[in-house]
Amino acid sequence: MDLDHSSWMWDGVYTHLFGGIMLTAALLGLSTSYFGVIHVPSLPFFLPDLGMFHQKKSGKKRIRVYMDGCFDLMHYGHANALRQAKALGDELVVGVVSDEEIIANKGPPVLSMEERLALVSGLKWVDEVIANAPYAITEEFMHRLFNEHKIDYIIHGDDPCLLPDGTDAYALAKKAGRYKQIKRTEGVSSTDIVGRILESSKDMKVLEGQEGSSPHGEPDEKSHAKGGHISHFLPTSRRIVQFSNGSKGPGPNARVVYIDGAFDLFSRWSC
Repeated sequence: MDLDHSSWMWDGVYTHLFGGIMLTAALLGLSTSYFGVIHVPSLPFFLPDLGMFHQKKSGKKRIRVYMDGCFDLMHYGHANALRQAKALGDELVVGVVSDEEIIANKGPPVLSMEERLALVSGLKWVDEVIANAPYAITEEFMHRLFNEHKIDYIIHGDDPCLLPDGTDAYALAKKAGRYKQIKRTEGVSSTDIVGRILESSKDMKVLEGQEGSSPHGEPDEKSHAKGGHISHFLPTSRRIVQFSNGSKGPGPNARVVYIDGAFDLFSRWSC
């Protein structure tokens, strides 16, 4: 038997022996002064290796992931992206792109930085938020993520994110081997929502002017169908579980509350 194995066995013997002495002392009501009289050896001498009582927890390093975005007119596609990003790590840090960067790369945002920060911060998957993040992952910002924020991976959807010059906004992260990809949620985007708002406004003007209405003053079926929109985000049981807390239900003494609303153009005041 080698030395390490033998030491491990003696450590176990000492542990049980010490535990037995303490238990006996407690049962007999003996005071510590009694032990002083019979000269029980000091604890460091009696136990060669105190480390066995203070073993360090072998907890693995928590993985921190980063995802950025404009998050303008936040919708379920944004929420699904952040949910997927959080699943790739233990802590999710979200960068909210500045108004100036959005204007330079895409066009003016509908919601201000303050409003977009409030929306992102309210989601349960988000642990930290970085305001005024750059639209492109520059070398300077990437080093800041790795060194200051201790980010392990940078995450983005599988849809291409190109800069005005046609280059990939995440090229440096991919080159560094610190990039992970999630699946984009089809069927919804902030641009699509803006288009639907404009279409809805146009339909309202048509209805107000009695154009496109039936003789009875009701909207024409064609006009109604034109303004309709079918979501591709199917609320399957699997999807519901993904967005919920899994199998965790309310406890026996939990207070369950209910609130309703249209929740159209979900905003911070809806949170």
